[in-house]
Amino acid sequence: MKKYFMIALLVTSTIWGANAQLLPSLQFGVKAGLNFSSLKSEEGGWLDASTRTGYQAGVWARIGGAGVHFQPELYVTGKSSEAKLVEENEEGKVSFTSLDLPLLLGTRIGLGPAGLRIVAGPVVSFVVDKNIGQSLQQVTEFGEYKNQAWAVTGGLGLDISNFRVDLRYEHGLSELSKNESAPQKLNLWTVGVGYRLF
Repeated sequence: MKKYFMIALLVTSTIWGANAQLLPSLQFGVKAGLNFSSLKSEEGGWLDASTRTGYQAGVWARIGGAGVHFQPELYVTGKSSEAKLVEENEEGKVSFTSLDLPLLLGTRIGLGPAGLRIVAGPVVSFVVDKNIGQSLQQVTEFGEYKNQAWAVTGGLGLDISNFRVDLRYEHGLSELSKNESAPQKLNLWTVGVGYRLF
């Protein structure tokens, strides 16, 4: 009888363990990092922009079990670029402060507390503050900037116990300027460090 009880207990615990691996889990944490952004004019080459360093800080969540996970994030982000208008020979700093909402799908490779992640997905940015250098404000090609923009991002991440490290590239999809004759997009690299709270 004891033998059958032990076999039943072993089978039950094995089935329960397998199901636990398939059940969705929830993680939540905080994250901060740096970005390296630049404005691009893809048509005509009238804008020459150099890369500048910005920041991001916010929270992230991860929902999913084995295989694929969904990772929404929310950050306050500062992005800037040193812009020079080639024809007018005017230059100045352009900066944006935005609330960024990446909606990522990813997968994790690894066991236990350490693993490599691959993530990709869309990002919507809600601009809460924008600052155009005084010399650029008077140039009509720059015009006014929109309050919302879309981008796509992807990259790699590393989990070590409760710590997270991410490297991503974000490619702007939306034209930032309201002036259709002066298209501008913002592209950036981000490096972030996070901590899982639970």
